[in-house]
Amino acid sequence: MRSSALRLLLLSGSLLVAAAPAIAHHAFSAEFDSKQPITIRGKVTKIQWTNPHVWVYLNVQDEAGKLTNWGFEMGAPQQVQNQGWGRNTLKAGDELIVVGSKARDGSTRMNARNVTWAATGVKLGAASSEPTPAQ
Repeated sequence: MRSSALRLLLLSGSLLVAAAPAIAHHAFSAEFDSKQPITIRGKVTKIQWTNPHVWVYLNVQDEAGKLTNWGFEMGAPQQVQNQGWGRNTLKAGDELIVVGSKARDGSTRMNARNVTWAATGVKLGAASSEPTPAQ
């Protein structure tokens, strides 16, 4: 009897721990506004290949020459890999064109739908909702 109760307690605790990342994950519409499309162009400064989302940061230059660092969220690493990305696909200094949706809070963050290399025109999907583009 005591070992059954202990097993049930351990199982319950394990399920709570496993569910924590899903509970902490945000809904797209809570952070980003699909009615505010944006396209940015800039050079890669940082890449974070981590769960629950891959994040890439670009220095984007405005008309006056001022640089602003933008971050864009893509899908989970596995989803991004399924769309043709690898951990070494991007390098610091690569120039990209990113199409997506602005952050609701007005920050320099966005959710990316697709990413195009400026030099080659190669385009890859970026978000979990984006189908894999035809090559």
